[in-house]
Amino acid sequence: MKLLRYGPDGQEKPGMLDASGTLRDLSGVIPDLAGEALSAAGLAKLAALDPASLPAVSGSPRIGPPTTGMKNLICIGLNYADHAAETGSPVPKEPIVFLKSLGALCGPNDDVIIPKNSVKSDWEVELCIVIGTKAKCVSEDAALDHVAGYALGNDVSEREWQIERGGAWDKGKGCDTFGPVGPWLVTKDEVPDPQNLTMFCDVDGVRMQDGSTRTMIFGVKTIVSYVSHMITLHPGDVIFTGTPPGVGLGKKPAPIFLKAGQTMHLGIQGLGEQTQRTVAYEG
Repeated sequence: MKLLRYGPDGQEKPGMLDASGTLRDLSGVIPDLAGEALSAAGLAKLAALDPASLPAVSGSPRIGPPTTGMKNLICIGLNYADHAAETGSPVPKEPIVFLKSLGALCGPNDDVIIPKNSVKSDWEVELCIVIGTKAKCVSEDAALDHVAGYALGNDVSEREWQIERGGAWDKGKGCDTFGPVGPWLVTKDEVPDPQNLTMFCDVDGVRMQDGSTRTMIFGVKTIVSYVSHMITLHPGDVIFTGTPPGVGLGKKPAPIFLKAGQTMHLGIQGLGEQTQRTVAYEG
């Protein structure tokens, strides 16, 4: 299934994309894509529905993040061998874990705000794991039992703040609108091998990233298990799993960074596409 949330920011309704690409309203079935609705039983209930029995949504409403009610936006750093190489970093021996502010979360096509005084904002196309049931100290063998599905994400980053401003990565990762996710939550039954998905990111029509989840260092099972031993995972939580090469920081002969007025377009095989316009902070 392809599940999504649509409507104005803060007023989203749950929806389902049917086989023809028609958006169907789920608000008469579940209050939102959160909590129990993301469990195996909850997803089975939705899968049993006849999409044609659900109201069709007219027009082209805004698409919001595909889940809500999460407690954590978690990221894994330097998790692609070829990306680590382009940044000159050693391959991590364990997953590098950091957090995005929940305020970074936004819809897949919402504007991305370049923060005040930012000079090194950057793009990162990423596979996102969406948690379906609470996970605490789970084994790798059991990890996928706690996964509802997958989504496309853009781990937008301010590199100066991340690297040059004193330690923690979070300050360069958690800015408002720095976490577009969606357009859909694709349930895991439709993604039999999350370690074999092509992915891309274009900036102003120029292909910047062209990679595959095949080069991930730590796969989905390992990430979910590893993180669950440190942070309790809850339904709706999103884990950004790292990015392939081609980020602005790694461009040769000189880095390239985002400025207001540009367009990012990114996608992952089977998980849809996103388009964001960059805008200057006003305030």
